[in-house]
Amino acid sequence: MAENRVEAVERALTVLACFDGEQEDLSLADLAERTGFYKSTILRLIASLERFGYIGRRPDGRYVLGAAVWRLGSAYRRRFALDAVIRPELRTLRDTTGETASFYVRDGDQRVCLYRENSLRPARHHLREGEVFPLTGGASAWVIRAWTGGSDDRSAAVREAGHASSVGERDPDVAAVAVPVLGRDGTFIGALSVSGLASRFGAERREAAVDALRESAARLRAVVV
Repeated sequence: MAENRVEAVERALTVLACFDGEQEDLSLADLAERTGFYKSTILRLIASLERFGYIGRRPDGRYVLGAAVWRLGSAYRRRFALDAVIRPELRTLRDTTGETASFYVRDGDQRVCLYRENSLRPARHHLREGEVFPLTGGASAWVIRAWTGGSDDRSAAVREAGHASSVGERDPDVAAVAVPVLGRDGTFIGALSVSGLASRFGAERREAAVDALRESAARLRAVVV
């Protein structure tokens, strides 16, 4: 609700969101261009962010993310405690399919790429850990929706099939397949996905990837509480 918003906090978070992984450091001009804020406004926001360790300043005047962001990210990952079991499966999926393998979790109305292993091919679907996407399209989005209360026809069909497939839904050049990862008690943990360039990752290869995903999900279910 609008009356519960704090504009200064939202502006500070907007500045932080500029550090999206594309560049390690940003200048004041970069931040002004990305946020649309006046430089004087950004400097005031950065002063507070620096004080609490969320942004650091290099000798050349460029800004980088601070250690506080790393601590928060580490705490977020510990909340799931899946790193040791998910990563080996992602590497296996990448090597088996030749495409990018990812693990997504739900965060409100969005999905977060918690872990990933990018394809080793020069032309590939490249993802960064921590990237956030909507739940409006893409195989992993449909799996997450289907296993977290989705009542629409597509979610019902995905639950019945046990997997989701998408071609060009979020990105016109990308195709993907995904399956749910469940804990031993049947609780939904997240979505395991393989994605690649649509021109290469055709129906036959997607079907083979679904089989590999199901095998990985079964192994994970045996060890994830």
